[in-house]
Amino acid sequence: MSRIKYYYDPKTCKYERYTKSKWDILLGVLGFLSLSIILAVGILIVFSYYFDSPKEIMLKKENDELKLYYELMEKEVTRLTDVAADLKDRDDNLYRVIFESEPIPSSIRDAGYGGSDRFKELKEKGLQQEELIIDVMAKVDQLKKQLYIQSLSYDELAENALNKEQYWASIPAIQPIHNEDLKSLASGFGMRIHPILKVRKMHTGIDFSAPKGTPIYATGDGTVVEVKTEFGGYGKSVLIDHGFGFQTRYGHMNEFEVRKGQKVKRGDEIGKVGNTGSSTAPHVHYEVIKDGNIINPVHYFFKDLGPVEFDKILELASKENQSLS
Repeated sequence: MSRIKYYYDPKTCKYERYTKSKWDILLGVLGFLSLSIILAVGILIVFSYYFDSPKEIMLKKENDELKLYYELMEKEVTRLTDVAADLKDRDDNLYRVIFESEPIPSSIRDAGYGGSDRFKELKEKGLQQEELIIDVMAKVDQLKKQLYIQSLSYDELAENALNKEQYWASIPAIQPIHNEDLKSLASGFGMRIHPILKVRKMHTGIDFSAPKGTPIYATGDGTVVEVKTEFGGYGKSVLIDHGFGFQTRYGHMNEFEVRKGQKVKRGDEIGKVGNTGSSTAPHVHYEVIKDGNIINPVHYFFKDLGPVEFDKILELASKENQSLS
């Protein structure tokens, strides 16, 4: 029950009952509504500051999902970039070396993809995450360019492989004797102690020790160009021309199984292990000659050795011990 209000009227010198006018009522209602609105807005601001609306919760969840997808895409692009780099290294340092092809210049491999306005449309849209999106797309474009160049490189190598069937058959790619356990390699290529002079001297091949009479095999297809016997030096030796600038020499043999001018295939027996010439024990001295230069034969034993065996024979060939001839 509301209170009855009175006021003192100086004209009548009496207390008169106070009655609200319509204007007073209107002002009161407006004041109440204004205060209510201010309080409501204040409560809404405080509430929205500490609590998310359903729409904000949904947008934040969607934003977190997009961020997760971006991070996953970034990782995948990085992984694929590493794979592309590995393919590039194999291409330049293995496949193209084997096929004697010139490496693709870095200026071509690392060239940009598209022009400076490639992402102009994205920039004009004013995306909030513009920098992140453009960064990923630029990496994807670069990766596409690298893979395209790599595919062209493989096409070139495939063509070379088809044209080099004879080359692969001719290249000296096996050991000259059976040496599955790798125990026959006695001395490698390089500076070694000469067995007779007892001084360090250039050893121009690899010595494989084996019992006298052990078969010696041609390491690649070719033509026998020399069957020679001398008192010192290589003793009984065979020289095979494989073409493509390759020749191989087999020294200190006991017997010949080929003649000059004879065609041989990789794996054909060409003679027997001996101890002729300047030799201190039964073995075969094996040389590889490329374009007139004597080179280390150990790098060509890729036909009959796996990666582990190849690493092992490299280790054995690198020891600076005494040669047998």
